[in-house]
Amino acid sequence: MRLPTMSSVIERRLLVNYRVDPSVAARLLPTPFRPQLVNGWAVAGICLIRLGRLRPSWVRGWAGIRTENAAHRVAVEWDAMGGRQSGVYIPRRDSNSVVTVLAGGRLFPGEHHRASFDVHETARSLHVAFASTDGIAHVSVDIRVAQQLQGSALFADLGEASDFFQGGSAGFSATRDPGRLEGLELRADRWVVEPAEVISVRSSFFSDARLFPPGSAVFDCALLMRELPVTWNAIQPTFTPSSTTLSRR
Repeated sequence: MRLPTMSSVIERRLLVNYRVDPSVAARLLPTPFRPQLVNGWAVAGICLIRLGRLRPSWVRGWAGIRTENAAHRVAVEWDAMGGRQSGVYIPRRDSNSVVTVLAGGRLFPGEHHRASFDVHETARSLHVAFASTDGIAHVSVDIRVAQQLQGSALFADLGEASDFFQGGSAGFSATRDPGRLEGLELRADRWVVEPAEVISVRSSFFSDARLFPPGSAVFDCALLMRELPVTWNAIQPTFTPSSTTLSRR
């Protein structure tokens, strides 16, 4: 079945980024992916995104739904017929939307777990937290909008960070079938990124010593995107002989 192109508005997208020991990141990835390195580090993180007017592209915007979602991600690259490609591998997705949980992996790519979200935001500050109903994943982040990107060992400036994440618009998600990855590509007519200062961040994923031995994953920077119309396009599923079990953890 051909999956529909989805349209939405990114009302808010917060990228919380970690620099990770490449050998540790590699253990999280199925074939054919390998970590995409920046200044000798692998790049991983959490995408906390609120979508408005989410609907199939042929449906008028007023009929769309609003959802809060989270995705744990690792920046990856792989070899294809056209040369080296880049994107992200997503071992786990969570959402507050029953529709998204039921339709993900069926009507559009990406299986999701049900989660409750707590969000408080102003024009200059943001708190986002979620806890999955299966008790496995929980995250809490507090940020302030900043004037410039500071303290990052991955990126020299905001432009460099923006280009990196814009180039990784293809995401491949783990599914219930350990040999199948579902693909989704983000397309935006305009791309605007703001730097953010993180006041506090807690993540069950990155604090799990079974996945990340002490010192192997360090918070690096955060980026914010707001009010951007986008489309989400299905990519041909990828079949792999190896897999990870993070999506079921």
